[in-house]
Amino acid sequence: MPKKQESQLNQVIFHQMQNKLNTNGIVLYAKSAGQTSFSSLFTIKHALGIKKVGHTGTLDSFAQGLLVICTGSLTRLVSHITAFDKVYEAIICFGKETDTLDPTGKVIKETDLPSLKQIFSALEHFKGKIEQTPPAFSAIHIDGQRLSDIARSGKEVEIPSRQVEVFSSELIEIMDENNTIFNLSSCDIKNLNDELKVKFAKVKFHVSKGTYIRSLARDIGIFCDSSAYLVGLLRTKVGNFKLEDAVGFEYLSDFTINSVLQNLKTEDEKIKLDKDVELDLQKQVKEKISLLTIDLALDCGFLIANLKNDFVKDFYNGKFLKENMFEKFPSDCQNNEIAVFNQDKFLGVVSKQGKIIKYCYVLQNLV
Repeated sequence: MPKKQESQLNQVIFHQMQNKLNTNGIVLYAKSAGQTSFSSLFTIKHALGIKKVGHTGTLDSFAQGLLVICTGSLTRLVSHITAFDKVYEAIICFGKETDTLDPTGKVIKETDLPSLKQIFSALEHFKGKIEQTPPAFSAIHIDGQRLSDIARSGKEVEIPSRQVEVFSSELIEIMDENNTIFNLSSCDIKNLNDELKVKFAKVKFHVSKGTYIRSLARDIGIFCDSSAYLVGLLRTKVGNFKLEDAVGFEYLSDFTINSVLQNLKTEDEKIKLDKDVELDLQKQVKEKISLLTIDLALDCGFLIANLKNDFVKDFYNGKFLKENMFEKFPSDCQNNEIAVFNQDKFLGVVSKQGKIIKYCYVLQNLV
């Protein structure tokens, strides 16, 4: 084939790759309170015209905030992103506990309100690595059954604790027993009366994967010789992914104690997106879907190998791989997953077993 024709063919292939890869990506989606995490996928599936999507960590229906969703071939990254740290803002109600530890449950305990001093002590106590018992109403499986299904059946089962880590916590806003709001923008909470009785508190938590903020709220209440449950939850970060970059961020409700309490009054109303809003969200999905970058691949724990231009076709055709096909192949990489890039474009994942470089998966066979 003449060089000019080959060059033109390569350009066509490159544009085909760009066009087709846009459904194999990562979508940041801002879930509203009242929606389930799975119903949120409707917008993404319809925007991209695909069925294959994967959550990297769901949010309860009462919660709002960041969902990181992998689409197409990148659903293989779900387990990697699920392992990322997360940042939440939580509105905790003190003096009561519900069976679900959230506003959807029934009150099973009522106690006195804790003091501000007790809350500060509790936040300090629940830092670092801690043992945590997940909520009875959760998606964890015991003996092949979901805990939430067991709880609804009325059966009691011993829930094993597990180690999680709270990297930091910060008290942002409180409402006292007289319904007066204090927040850091208007005063220094630490200068308030230690014995002030707290009815609601807004707290920012940075936690490891697998941490239940509902359980954390419950345990903080118990530590304060009181009780507690969540009335609101907002996820703001997953690893380096930020909520403000998400599709639909502008449609989220304000997240303050007063606004969350106000929204609870209309919680029974089903959230139904306006047709124009839904169309706008689908448009945003198409614009904001992102491919796997080298930085993100490193965050996911992959090693990196850059494939030389001359061997891109061979890679997509599953040809035998050699180290000299790469700009620089990682050393000491036995049995590790290696993300393969060419000119910053993610092509797939390989691993080295002995002297052989094996394909784990190729993003899409386009040539």
